[in-house]
Amino acid sequence: MRTRIKELRARHNLTQDDLAKKVGVRRETILYMEKGKYNPSLKLAHDVAKALKTTIDDLFFFDDEETT
Repeated sequence: MRTRIKELRARHNLTQDDLAKKVGVRRETILYMEKGKYNPSLKLAHDVAKALKTTIDDLFFFDDEETT
């Protein structure tokens, strides 16, 4: 699974630490999600998407899916 967390986080001028604090996790969790090494719970995925003003579908995708 891949994510657009890093891209959207940059658009909102948020550091990994800023985003982590907004969603109640450690900075390392955001780092691992950005690298595709951590699959978040549905609640965390929802919280991250909400913090980045997007949808879960737009934020997370599998390697075989095309992005727009």
